[in-house]
Amino acid sequence: MKLHADRPDQYSITSYGEDWIAVNGQRHAGSLIISSDTGVRSWSCPNFEQIAEAHFQELLLPATPVPELVLFGSGQRLRFVHPALLRGLIGQRIGVETMDTVAACRTFNILAAEGRRVTAALLVGA
Repeated sequence: MKLHADRPDQYSITSYGEDWIAVNGQRHAGSLIISSDTGVRSWSCPNFEQIAEAHFQELLLPATPVPELVLFGSGQRLRFVHPALLRGLIGQRIGVETMDTVAACRTFNILAAEGRRVTAALLVGA
């Protein structure tokens, strides 16, 4: 599916497929983190089964300012992680929403277009 950004000067997910996501037209394979403030980078979490608290801590490393909301895209289907893995985010009063990766892509674009400080952690092809 192809998506179109409302504002060309912001980071947005422009298209996606079964094992890739394109941000501002650049295609990325594998899990990734996209922030409305700092852009896109690889995420060291290879799949849902190996996810750990440290993977969610990665979301905060270079982020300035801290996001108000994290969207967790759990792969091709909706799966929830144990709440203990989100302890670091919740402790900083960062909201976390879980959805399948396709829904997280669409939601990221909407929230980023509204000017929200949002970060998406997306498992791709998982």
